[in-house]
Amino acid sequence: MGRKRKGDKIDGWLIVDKPAGVTSTAVVNKVKWALNAQKAGHAGTLDPEATGVLAVALGEATKTVPYLMEALKAYTFTVTLGAATNTDDTEGEVTATSDLRPTDDEIKAALGQFVGDIQQIPPKFSAVKIDGQRAYKLSRDGEDVEIEARPLWVEELVMLDRPDVDHVELELVCGKGGYVRSIARDLGQALGCLGHVKTLRRVWSGPFEVEQAIAFQTVDQLAKDPALLDYVLPLEAALEEIPEIPVQAEGAARLRNGNPASVISDLDYGDECWASFDGQAVAIGMFKAGHIHPARVIVREET
Repeated sequence: MGRKRKGDKIDGWLIVDKPAGVTSTAVVNKVKWALNAQKAGHAGTLDPEATGVLAVALGEATKTVPYLMEALKAYTFTVTLGAATNTDDTEGEVTATSDLRPTDDEIKAALGQFVGDIQQIPPKFSAVKIDGQRAYKLSRDGEDVEIEARPLWVEELVMLDRPDVDHVELELVCGKGGYVRSIARDLGQALGCLGHVKTLRRVWSGPFEVEQAIAFQTVDQLAKDPALLDYVLPLEAALEEIPEIPVQAEGAARLRNGNPASVISDLDYGDECWASFDGQAVAIGMFKAGHIHPARVIVREET
C-alpha cells in the first residue's frame, strides 16, 4: 500500500487575489496550509511584485491545470517610459535612459506590431531554463545569458490611459507563455524611448476573474476555518472552454479504469473534451470515432 497523504482531500479551485511582494509559491503554500489540503498547485506564475488572479488548484483539480494554462489571460499594466532596467521592471537596475517621450498617437500606432502571432524574448531575469539552469540564477551570478525568441499569441494590446508623459497604462490579452515585462521592454525599444514595467495586475485567467478572487489576507484570516471552503470552486470550473460529454454509469466506470467509453457526440475526431457523470468530471481526454479516450482520470473520494 502507498503512503496516505497528510491532510484533507479537497478537489477544486481557490482563486486568490495575489498581493505584491509575495511569490506565487508562497500563496500556494499558504492556501494548502490554510485548508489543510493534501495537494495544491497553481496555473501560471505571477512575478512577486505582480498582483491579481492566481488560480490555485486543489487535489484532483491539479489534473486540469494544463487546460487552464492554455487559456487566454488578461493583464493591465503600467509602463514607465524613458528607462530600461536589467529585469525589465522596477526591481532591477537602470541600464539606459532616454529623454524622448512619444505622443499618445505614436504609442497607439506602435501597439499593432505586438498583436497576433509574435516572437518574444523572455526577460533575462525569468524562470526560463538555459542548459538546465534558471535564467534568473545565471543572471544573478553575473552571466550574460542569451535566450531564444519564443512564439506568443497576443489577442489584444490596447492603451487604457496616459496618466502623465512618463507613463502609459495598457491592457494585454495573450496566450500561454507571455511575459508582460518583455512587451514593455520591446515597446519602449520600438518607440525609441525605452521602457519597463512599473505595475502589473492579472485581471482574468481563462474562466477565472479577479472579481471572484479571495483576498490573500482573508485566506490567512480564515485559516483552518471551514468557512474558507465556501470560497472553493468546483474542479469543473476550469473546464468551461472545452466541450463536456455526459456519460452513463457504464461509461463512467470504463473511463475511471482508463479505458475508452462509447459516447454520442458531434465533436470532430481528435477534439479535447471531458466526460461527466451526474454533473461531475470523470475524465479528460480526446474524442475519437465515437469514443472518449481518457488522458487524465479524475478520482473522487467515495461517499
